[in-house]
Amino acid sequence: MVNPSAIINYILLFFASFIFLYMILVIVSYGTMLLYALRHLRKDYHLDQEKEDHDLVELQFARPVSVIVPAYNEELGIIESIHSLLSLKYPQYEIIVVNDGSTDRTMEKLLNYFQMEKTEKVFKKQIDTKPVEGIYQSKIHPDLLLIDKVNGGKADALNIGINASRYPYICSLDADSILENSALIRVMKPLLTSNGKVIAAGGSVKVANGNDIQLGSLMSVSLSDKILVVMQVIEYFRAFLMGRLALSKMNLSLIISGAFSVFEKKHVISVGGYDTTAIGEDIELVIKLQKYVKDSGGKQEIQFVPTPVCWTEAPESLHSIRKQRRRWHQGLLESLWKYRQMTFNPRYGIIGIVSLPYFWIVECLGPIIEVIGYIFVLGSFFTGSIYVEFSLLLSLLFILYGSIFSFTSVIFEAWNTRTYPSIRDLFRLILLSFTEVFWYRPLTLIWRIEGIFHFLTQKHDWGHLERKGLANKEGNT
Repeated sequence: MVNPSAIINYILLFFASFIFLYMILVIVSYGTMLLYALRHLRKDYHLDQEKEDHDLVELQFARPVSVIVPAYNEELGIIESIHSLLSLKYPQYEIIVVNDGSTDRTMEKLLNYFQMEKTEKVFKKQIDTKPVEGIYQSKIHPDLLLIDKVNGGKADALNIGINASRYPYICSLDADSILENSALIRVMKPLLTSNGKVIAAGGSVKVANGNDIQLGSLMSVSLSDKILVVMQVIEYFRAFLMGRLALSKMNLSLIISGAFSVFEKKHVISVGGYDTTAIGEDIELVIKLQKYVKDSGGKQEIQFVPTPVCWTEAPESLHSIRKQRRRWHQGLLESLWKYRQMTFNPRYGIIGIVSLPYFWIVECLGPIIEVIGYIFVLGSFFTGSIYVEFSLLLSLLFILYGSIFSFTSVIFEAWNTRTYPSIRDLFRLILLSFTEVFWYRPLTLIWRIEGIFHFLTQKHDWGHLERKGLANKEGNT
């Protein structure tokens, strides 16, 4: 006769072994990325970035850039964002702000502040978009253009910007973000120096909350007093300094931030621009470009560059972070599913054999497995099951994955860029990085699982996060 308790034990042992092996796989993956990131950061540590920027001047004159800023209800931060763009150290560029049918004072503030008047400019419609209702040009900044259009979403606004752009390279920037004045030079470096091998690049994104920002200029950097914001600072460090840097160096990039990225325009047009039906339009475009390169027999690459920095406003409430993380994960899953035929397909080289499986197993499905692991650990401790020792080992793996890697990312940041020079700020980052696994990471896992359910039920909720603005003084906006 079959013993029911024995069957339950076998099931528990199977789940425990599976989760244990999965966590080992994840830790090995992140450990490898950590070593790659450390190698690159050590190599670039002693480089004179100012000299590197200066050496690119001649190349920049041959590679003008169109900076596209899609804006929907961004009245609180749009002036700061445009001010930061007007002070970029780049010899030839234009700024195209696309007002995507805002219902607040975004349009009014832009028209008044930059003295914009209607123009009869026309452009070729290379990508289908929603109708344009008006085009305006600044009288004080001739290379600043404003396009007013019917609401169609961020992707549609970016596509209109591409259609209107004059230059062979495009840079997309979120309207709630500001660029450091050297950011465009540095993010363009791989495109300028690779002789066509690099067709897109993304820069680092850092949390602006708590900083002193006036008229689009970063006056000083300090850590926010809000714990939720600080946890996002740590999260961004790990994602950009360790994750994206290592994947880029191994030519495995599937994500470059939609908040700040540059592309060679002809390739974006060739693949039909941004997908207006995708929640994660930035992820979808990068995977689509990777497919396009492999299908056409090319060897072009997409890279991440750590030195150019974009400062962005992070959500400050649990509700807003939840919406953002849910949307990000749903967008990732949608794009992976759309291009599922590339997964494990040798035709797509290392992208198909390594990168896509990694994103499926670790980034996409990982939250489900990790939550099961948390439940198993808690259940073992509270019920006193025979797997308490196994649970202790699994807990140590969670701490290694969730906290030690975050702590390491903070140390990397402090060593390499010293974004937060204050000892007090650095101590807070280190201290809170060790708490991540006990409360913040479980929350993000649950939110990402919600993104999976939204994907399965085909619930499309783009959402719009509450903004407080980047400026510290109301008079600046």
